[in-house]
Amino acid sequence: MNTILLIDDETRMLNLLELYLTPHGYQCTKKNSGYDAIQYMKQHPVDLVILDIMMPELNGWQTCEKIRVFSHVPIVMLTARGEKDDIVKGLNVGADDYISKPFDEGELVARVNALFRRKTQYNHVEDDQQLIRGNFTLDGYTYTLKFEEDILSLTLKEYKILHSLMKNTERVYTREQLLLMVWDINSKTDIRTVDSHIRNLREKLKRAGFPIEDHLKTIWGIGYQWKI
Repeated sequence: MNTILLIDDETRMLNLLELYLTPHGYQCTKKNSGYDAIQYMKQHPVDLVILDIMMPELNGWQTCEKIRVFSHVPIVMLTARGEKDDIVKGLNVGADDYISKPFDEGELVARVNALFRRKTQYNHVEDDQQLIRGNFTLDGYTYTLKFEEDILSLTLKEYKILHSLMKNTERVYTREQLLLMVWDINSKTDIRTVDSHIRNLREKLKRAGFPIEDHLKTIWGIGYQWKI
């Protein structure tokens, strides 16, 4: 049974999420603060996180960033705001999807199911589960990218972007193609999110000292490619 960690400062919302999810076979654990949730995650395994943005002390964006330091668990951001800038900000700090309040049971369960399907797909052992491209090794078992002796942990989205590009080196992928491969086909994610994720991924790899500018290329007016 998959365990979902629910994080919201409103008890009523936590109870509603649990009510919607448990009939579909999910086990729910509820926390009403980002700090409590992070401490729980460091001691207990969870399979997915549903995280409210508007919380006191540690908001959803900050909580998401702190989770991403030690975990690549899929994260759904839950927000009363439908503004694209807020949604993009959530995706940029490491969220995998979002759902805006008010929502109905069907949409919530569909998005959760879609994330678990994609997680299962990328946990499936394939011949290319470990991609080696020059001095780079992309590992689908640990969600890491290794360059020579340095290893960098990746979020699920970062891994899937790199996997898509590195699997077929030299091929140029359009933003629309990456959106279909990395995000759910029915997702309402804005096409700009692809650029934001690529930009943040490139900066993350540069800070780690990886010579990413030689490999992760922007093809202006078209999309992106991985060059050997």
